[in-house]
Amino acid sequence: MPAPNIAQIAYQTIQQGKTLAGLAHKGVTTKLMELMVPAAMPNIQPVSKEVLNELRNSISALEKRDWLEAEQGVYPKSQLFNSPWLEWASRYPLIWLDLPSTWGRRISKRTRDIPKNIDKKNYPDYYLQNFHHQTDGYLSDHSAELYDLQVEILFNGTADSMRRRVIAPLQRGLKRFNKRSTGSLRVLDIATGTGNTIKQIKSAIPDIELIGLDLSEAYLREANRSLNNNNKLLVQLIKGNAEKLPFADGSIQGVTCVYLFHELPQKARQNVLKECWRVIEEGGILILADSIQLSDSPKFKPVLENFQKVFHEPYYRDYLNDDIEKRLKDAGFQAITAESHFMTRVWKATKPIAKSS
Repeated sequence: MPAPNIAQIAYQTIQQGKTLAGLAHKGVTTKLMELMVPAAMPNIQPVSKEVLNELRNSISALEKRDWLEAEQGVYPKSQLFNSPWLEWASRYPLIWLDLPSTWGRRISKRTRDIPKNIDKKNYPDYYLQNFHHQTDGYLSDHSAELYDLQVEILFNGTADSMRRRVIAPLQRGLKRFNKRSTGSLRVLDIATGTGNTIKQIKSAIPDIELIGLDLSEAYLREANRSLNNNNKLLVQLIKGNAEKLPFADGSIQGVTCVYLFHELPQKARQNVLKECWRVIEEGGILILADSIQLSDSPKFKPVLENFQKVFHEPYYRDYLNDDIEKRLKDAGFQAITAESHFMTRVWKATKPIAKSS
């Protein structure tokens, strides 16, 4: 194996720095919570040295895969160095200022502490919650501004690396349509949030038509600021429910969906998959990325169980044991494969081409 070059060493150094920063933040805030508001401390189980070593090895494998795919041209190497450091630095104090309200919700078990100006009729009931105990749930500009940094801290700087795992299978899946012009292909990113996944896809496959869908106007505003800030091909951003996609049958060639399913009840998961199947053209591809599960990563069981104790994730326990492959099959998908990358599981599934009568 060739020795790492300067760029690879720089990437590894950045990733290690992000990991250390995430661990340091969580360590300090946990200690403060223990001292100041012990009633907010979750009752978590200890994680053994063996499991911690497995986690480190898993992060290392993810970083190697991330660098390799950049080397292979799956996406530009610039993606590996594109973290918005100045924005993060300016927003980091807001995370500290937000801690008391987060602790307060945890102590009082207030899980539906959402802005009063929200018209609840416009959202499914399961959405109107403070996922992660975060202020305003997903329903304010304040929440949207802090989300990306919060996720980076949560995953010790690996969030973007895990999201990038959808790009290679998406590219392979779109090859079925290689006789068409790239600009005629449409890719929909469901639950696009602040637009990070779609930004990565845009960088890797710049000429396709990209559509981001989300229920939160605030998060779509943040995505628009991030995605549509130049004169290049604009990303279409639509407010909508993934259980009722506002697209015609067979009008989309590729669909991605990242970190949504663990925040959905069972029925909603299946409804979303049925809608994906409906809007995807025959031969098209679905890439689904979400938390690893107990069946594919049993060695991480204490980490997964601790996650739902630390954060308000009402459907996570059910998700951990859900059979996503069966759900994909029940929706009509075929050629289903799955891979795990650190804390993320990625499923690829194809809508079959109907046989001629």
